[in-house]
Formats: sequence, structure tokens, C-alpha cells
Amino acid sequence: MHRHHHGYSWLGSGFELHRDGVRRDVHPDFRSSPVPPLEVAQWLLKPASFVQGSWSDGEEAARWFGGQVRPHAGAFVSAFDRDVLDARIAAVGACVADGGDVVGGWWLTGQRMLSVSLVGCSPHRVRSTYPCPVGRASGNTETGTCWW
Repeated sequence: MHRHHHGYSWLGSGFELHRDGVRRDVHPDFRSSPVPPLEVAQWLLKPASFVQGSWSDGEEAARWFGGQVRPHAGAFVSAFDRDVLDARIAAVGACVADGGDVVGGWWLTGQRMLSVSLVGCSPHRVRSTYPCPVGRASGNTETGTCWW
């Protein structure tokens, strides 16, 4: 399987995010929880049903990333985050093309959090033993980060 990135997004209560037990891979409910894991690569340990798309092209991945974030920009708590959003999204394609993960998190009004991630796969840069969740679901066992 060739190197690619999987997309994950989550919109939820900041209170859910702060209960970090379920965000740890040793927690019994880790695999079934939609809340982002504490380590971005651990998205790959969750079922393939959490994957919202897969891309080998950095620009396509960047378009998806922007499509997940832009609709929520008006609800960003931070004006700075709104001001720099286009520049950050523009950098996503290059990061993905270089094999890096992209992790974005934004606090929204109403104590909500938006998390959008692109996670490198086959293999992951740091966790090369983590299998591809889509390949795992299909029976295939093949197996750097930009933070905002």
C-alpha cells in the first residue's frame, strides 16, 4: 500500500475533550470513542469507520481540511485564528506531501472544540508499526507533524 493520509474530524464539547481517559489507548472505550486521541497517530488504531477520507495527493487533502474548518471560522473564539486560517490551510498541502501529520484544533463559541487531522499512513512516520485502519478492515495488514 502506498503512503497516504487519512482525514479525521471531531466537533464536540470542550468538557468531553478534557476527560482524557478515553483519549488514551489503554482505556477500554478508546477504540469506540470519537474524541481525538492524545497522540495523533493513534487515530490509526481506531476502526476504519472513523476515517472520513483518504488521500495520496497533498492538495486534495488540503482541500478536504479547509472544507472541514472554513464553515466554522465564524464561530472561532480567537480572532487571530480567523485571521491566519487561509495561510494555515495553504500550508497543509506541503506538509502532507512531505509525509507529515497535520493537526488543527479550534475553540468555538459555546465551549465547543473543532479538531481536524490528517494522519500519515503506510507507514506512519513515527509509529511505523501502526497498521492502516482501512487496510486492516479490508484484510490488508500493511502498515513529523504540523501542529496548530
